[in-house]
Amino acid sequence: MARPGARNDGSVMEATFWMIALSVLLFWLPMFGGLIAGFFGGRRAGGMGSAMMAAILPAILLGLIVFLVASAFGTLPVVGAIAGAVVFLVVLIQVIPLLAGAILGAAARF
Repeated sequence: MARPGARNDGSVMEATFWMIALSVLLFWLPMFGGLIAGFFGGRRAGGMGSAMMAAILPAILLGLIVFLVASAFGTLPVVGAIAGAVVFLVVLIQVIPLLAGAILGAAARF
């Protein structure tokens, strides 16, 4: 049990969960949804490095998985690799507001 007034250090996994959950719930706000999700996830991360990792790591993993699946199971591997690379770039572009919000949230914590 935590002491009253004690500060939770947070974790990357907890911050990642908050960012993904809020991003899904706020998908209808094109830029601000990611910014809000990143802010609250960054506050839960516990530090600037953890907040940045929580924002970037899932996006990179998702893009990499889509790239590998598209190139491995497509009928034409080159076309699948190109499609996977395009999805990878779209995911990385979508992470920019999430990363900005994570940095602001981690900075607001201190």
